[in-house]
Amino acid sequence: MKIALIGYGKMGHEIEQIALGRGHQIVSIIDMNNTSDFKSDAFRSADVAIEFTRPAVAIGNLSQCFDAQVPVVCGTTGWSDQIDTVKKEMTEKHATLFWASNFSLGVNIFFAVNRYLAKIMNSYPDYNVSMVEVHHTQKLDAPSGTAITLAEGILDEIARKDKWVKEQETKPQELAIVSKREGTVPGIHEIIYESEMDTISIKHDAKTRRGFALGAVLAAEFTAGKKGFITMNDLLKF
Repeated sequence: MKIALIGYGKMGHEIEQIALGRGHQIVSIIDMNNTSDFKSDAFRSADVAIEFTRPAVAIGNLSQCFDAQVPVVCGTTGWSDQIDTVKKEMTEKHATLFWASNFSLGVNIFFAVNRYLAKIMNSYPDYNVSMVEVHHTQKLDAPSGTAITLAEGILDEIARKDKWVKEQETKPQELAIVSKREGTVPGIHEIIYESEMDTISIKHDAKTRRGFALGAVLAAEFTAGKKGFITMNDLLKF
């Protein structure tokens, strides 16, 4: 399969190594210094593009992929409040987008466990729920996209919570997400249910970026040849 990489930082390099190891070909690498290559024959020859950049440029990058009719897998977070606008453009251009807040298999299992636990805890109002997420100091968005996805799962299941807030809740119906930026931490997410009697918590602790990169390449393999909006639920069939 021919793959184009958009963004060539640490994740881009990791994705490249995994893609090559799985027998794929990297036909184009686009970073901040050569964005004109979106118009190149090499980029347009790709079966799929994988985009890991920054929130400020991600939407423009996706639009370029839609114009070139190159299916794109996007792992950039921090712009999901505009997902409906992006999906509308994708539909109008008959394009393809695979989007996930996290491509790790373990995290997506964690998403499912989180929803299941929240459904149970809806019946136990003595427990208040909160979240802590920790990432490396270069991560720009806070809370993380993964934390927001986890929060949305909780809000869907627990009637006494109606929105998430940063750092500290001021009202009982709020779900607090505490964000910490430390060292080179790939990603830690912990959901905490606390009552006067005890504490229940679930936690995902990523050891390396490799799990995210492998998931992105698996998503690319799944996306090639498809149309429309695709998610990890489609790939993993949860």
